[in-house]
Amino acid sequence: MPGRPRRNHTPVFKSKVALAAIKGDKTATELSQQFDVHPNQITQWKTQLLDRGGIVFEGGAQKESPPIDLKALHAKIGELMLDNDFFKRCAQQSRPAERKTMIDRTHRLSITRQAEALVIARSTVYALPGPIPERDLQLMRRMDIEALQRKPRSTRKHPQHRLYPYLLRGLPIDRPNQVWAMELTYIPMARGFVYLVAVPDWYSRKVLSWRVSITMDVHFCLEALEEAIALYGPPEIMNTDQGSQFTSQVFTDLLKERGIRISMDGKGSWRDNVFIERLWRSVTYEEVYLHACDAVSDSRTGLARYFDLYNRRRPHSSLNRKTPDQDYFSQQSLTLAA
Repeated sequence: MPGRPRRNHTPVFKSKVALAAIKGDKTATELSQQFDVHPNQITQWKTQLLDRGGIVFEGGAQKESPPIDLKALHAKIGELMLDNDFFKRCAQQSRPAERKTMIDRTHRLSITRQAEALVIARSTVYALPGPIPERDLQLMRRMDIEALQRKPRSTRKHPQHRLYPYLLRGLPIDRPNQVWAMELTYIPMARGFVYLVAVPDWYSRKVLSWRVSITMDVHFCLEALEEAIALYGPPEIMNTDQGSQFTSQVFTDLLKERGIRISMDGKGSWRDNVFIERLWRSVTYEEVYLHACDAVSDSRTGLARYFDLYNRRRPHSSLNRKTPDQDYFSQQSLTLAA
């Protein structure tokens, strides 16, 4: 079965997709369906735009366009005509289902013209599979029925990033801001999923800051970390897993600049950060599974409501039935008094 032909996207199209990803109103799955590109490609374009956006405002004179070589242009047209004729003959020898996968909905060539070139009916191109009704989705959740497919991985190790040792083994954690944790998880939605990162204080269980993103990049992790430091001051130790976001130089440099010691879980050692795994379980069963969100904005609103409940009103047995806010601020007051 022939693979999908390689497509060369224009810079304008890439910037359009990247801006939609930065806006964050839709999940990566929804953007993938809208623009007909892979979610990994969306993440890459978003990261490139965020990293290189400053170049747009740099000065510099515009270069003059070179003169057009008409002879070379006519030769290129002839080559394209031969290529087009060869493509048509090869396409007719494949099955209609295979030819249907070659349709590019973002290409400037109309769907009608593409269908004619591939010798397939337009009706088969426009007929797209519809979403599963919400009633069926709720029934499937209650019965614990889910697709047998790989779920998104939130921990992806980068082979060239430096790893740091785990510093918490045998360490007594007896005060707020001594150790913070940070980790990524994914939040399933009606269509696709979003990524959630949180910064909890290890001692008091208080969630100091959090962020939601439709792509798994380092930028929203940095935003959550910078907000937590601005609100509560830097911790002594930051513990994370070995995900590429947390091992990246821009992330570790920020920790070093603030005088924060870096601790990382061992490979495959989820027990090294078991506290935040319990936090994800609470978020999942007490918020996500109870409120299947259709829009990214609804997910942000629901998580904001839940973390407010978690910090201010939800007592914890490990804190002697106190809330994380009560334990965090009471210990801070004792430290300042001392």
